[in-house]
Amino acid sequence: MSLELSLFRPKARALFGLDVSSSSVKMVELASTGKGDYQVERYAIEPLPKDAMVDGSISAPDVVEEAVKRALKRMSTSTRGVAMALPAAAVISKKITVPAGLRGNELEELVSSEASQYIPFSMDEVNLDFQPLGLSPDSPEELDVMIAAARKEKVEDLVAIAETVGLKVMVMDVDAYASLAAFDLIARQLPSRGKSTIALVDIGANTMRLTAMHNGEQVYTREQAFGGDMLTQNVMMRFGMGYAEAENAKRSGSLPEEYLSELLPQFMDSLALEVSRLLQFFFTATQFNKVEHVILAGGCSAIDGVDELVATRTQVDTIIANPFAGMMVSSKVRPQGLLADASSLMTACGLALRRFDPS
Repeated sequence: MSLELSLFRPKARALFGLDVSSSSVKMVELASTGKGDYQVERYAIEPLPKDAMVDGSISAPDVVEEAVKRALKRMSTSTRGVAMALPAAAVISKKITVPAGLRGNELEELVSSEASQYIPFSMDEVNLDFQPLGLSPDSPEELDVMIAAARKEKVEDLVAIAETVGLKVMVMDVDAYASLAAFDLIARQLPSRGKSTIALVDIGANTMRLTAMHNGEQVYTREQAFGGDMLTQNVMMRFGMGYAEAENAKRSGSLPEEYLSELLPQFMDSLALEVSRLLQFFFTATQFNKVEHVILAGGCSAIDGVDELVATRTQVDTIIANPFAGMMVSSKVRPQGLLADASSLMTACGLALRRFDPS
């Protein structure tokens, strides 16, 4: 996916990726080693309590701010520029066609005028950005343009969190696009080098999102309600724990044997079934009838054996996402820790890559 939309301009150089998701704050900083190769300079993950983020909106600013502070302290970086991302559900995207050959100001004015037809808010209430996609395949005299708009309040809420802890938001992206930027790194590792049909399945706390890519281009996306919180809720009910206690027990491996023998296998079976269902939706809604690879991302993909279970259920080669494979790692990063966390850092990695965008 080559398209990356920013609700701020210009693009910046000195920045790191800051992903505030429903379950945690994640930070990734990359450096260039030349010839398109990168080094992982540092990263940090700080969990968020339940309901600090609700449906992609910040419901407890003070709590989120404290988590960002803790993650920033662990990062120990002098960089203060960040790239952040809005949830895809908070962004209105639309491909439009305009006459080719327009100059910068003319194109901006026309795009703004055209965008007002598709945005159900006053243009004064939104941040608008656009990305030319190239000449229309149907007419060389027309230019395809992708527009993206988000309510200013959504953008300002994220910016406020960053600024409160001394950070400056240089780029505001869309989480789905940032993940796909990191996916490009993974596609290079595949035997087909991404020139095939691939399903990227991102399993978050509350939602599972499938994005299908064909020869490097997005052809389908779908979300459904399923995520790691279901396992946490089961732990809470079975063992009489609160949310935070259940989350900590999951991470520390301190749960009773019943968790490993019953709850976790049941959840993994459900996860594999939901991946299979998403693939069937994809096949039914498009002309495609197979995928060559399933790539699992998100915190739940780190569960031992989940890739094998999904592969068995779907009969498709399945791997765990690791956008950092092949990268050098600085002495400040524990390689084993990075390997364990890599699949949950897709969005943060994609945001960190914005540092290297051409001006």
